[in-house]
Amino acid sequence: MITIPSSKKPSSIFHNSFPPKQGGWGVLAFLLLLLTACQGASIPTQFTDSQQSPDIYPDYVGVTIPVNIAPLSIELRSQADDAVTRYSFGDEEIVLGGIKAQPDIDDWKALTAKAKGKSLKVEVFAQANGAWTRYKPFEIFVSPDSIDPYISYRLISPSYVTYEELTINQRCLENYDESVIYDNMLCGDEVNGQCINCHNYQMYNPQQMQFHARQSHGGTIVVDEGKPHKVNMRNDSILSAGVYPSWHPWLKIIAYSTNKTQQTFHTRDIDKIEVFDSESDLIIYDVERNEVMNIENDKKEFEVFPFWSPDGKWLYYCSAHFEYSADTVNSSETIARAKEIKYNIYRKPFDIDKREFGPRELVFDAAAIDKSATLPRISPDGRWLLFTLGGWGCFHIWHRDADLWAIDLNTSPTGGGWEGAPVEALNSDNTESYHSWSSNGRWVIFSTRRTDGVYTRPFIAHIDENMQSTKPFELPSKDPDYHRQLMKSYNIPEFMSGPVKLKPQNIADVLKQDVDPVKYVNHLSK
Repeated sequence: MITIPSSKKPSSIFHNSFPPKQGGWGVLAFLLLLLTACQGASIPTQFTDSQQSPDIYPDYVGVTIPVNIAPLSIELRSQADDAVTRYSFGDEEIVLGGIKAQPDIDDWKALTAKAKGKSLKVEVFAQANGAWTRYKPFEIFVSPDSIDPYISYRLISPSYVTYEELTINQRCLENYDESVIYDNMLCGDEVNGQCINCHNYQMYNPQQMQFHARQSHGGTIVVDEGKPHKVNMRNDSILSAGVYPSWHPWLKIIAYSTNKTQQTFHTRDIDKIEVFDSESDLIIYDVERNEVMNIENDKKEFEVFPFWSPDGKWLYYCSAHFEYSADTVNSSETIARAKEIKYNIYRKPFDIDKREFGPRELVFDAAAIDKSATLPRISPDGRWLLFTLGGWGCFHIWHRDADLWAIDLNTSPTGGGWEGAPVEALNSDNTESYHSWSSNGRWVIFSTRRTDGVYTRPFIAHIDENMQSTKPFELPSKDPDYHRQLMKSYNIPEFMSGPVKLKPQNIADVLKQDVDPVKYVNHLSK
């Protein structure tokens, strides 16, 4: 049993809230003393120390956070009658009563600003049967590296439930503010539905945005300098409208893949769904000229997931070699042979002045290790390539074996490309899939199903210059139980330098317009 003498009380300058229940049991009753000048919760004067870390949700034990992140609210999952949580740095603290600890944002900002470059100490006290226990204190390191103020993502139910009730949302990481960029139901009705996907930004700029809509009023919304317009990218010379976009860092051109995509359901496999392509190519769309051209359309290659290097001189992408048994496309054959489809990572040089591409180069030979690589993303300094590796196919969000791997592009490649390695600190025993780099290259956000195996949620981790990662932490919410009650998946988390200011209805009005198809060209104009 530990007793804190009154002369050793730490000072507190922050507002406290959620006072714990008072009272106790006979000889086991313990006195709670007020440790602050204002009304609120207080630390128990008598408690027993436990060597166990507290069982809290989200798991923020030992994480590293940006100095400008929203407060990390937590909930004690262990059975308890009451709880008190203290966040402290030096002699300054936030003390909160209740099973859920939800720091005031102003108090949190003041505390993390003082702890910048050092660690907060977190103590959780739990009361059960009248007795208080202090769990093993833990630290949260406050990195001086800030994070981009906004992210955006799709909120969508699992596709075996429904896909029409979905939105593209944006969230401020510095607080809990969330708003809808576009609502999929605005252009749909009881007969004609719609599906929106693939939002993307040019160098984190919300004024340069795009996303694609399929089915009713289908087309691509391109926001150029804050002004939205609709693009009809269908053309007899390309497979489909463009998906999986990537803006060039400064030129007004966007790389896409064009795909013939199917979805099937497994009857016995633990992975419920398989999404695959029976054909896919790469195209470039010129925003200013409304022109499109093919850049990769080999019938024996499934090209997908283009992504520009930060210097604008390379276009990375994935491709799987696949030959049909007959000389015709047969989606039934791709279903039957789905586990044979292995994607490698390639890149093509791009001459910015001539606007011409060179021949492809092998970057990572995943098929050589009987794996499939997808979603190449290059760090802002151009050194690290982060990608997803799974057993087969291109839609790893449904594959429990999918992990995040990295390649150091500063090393020398061999004839078979570069060597890659898993980023162990980021991975779990469940799905890790879509990922994005922060603009300063010090943070990554990625989709993972580590929490329950069903819903993808965004986790954030600090990355140093040598690709060493800290323990990932779940996107903070004001109510720590929010994500466990939200029956939606977060899909395609992307960092942004600020919010999209267009109203959803303004975008819907543009989508409802009829526009002429793009012009097909053989060469990009200078």
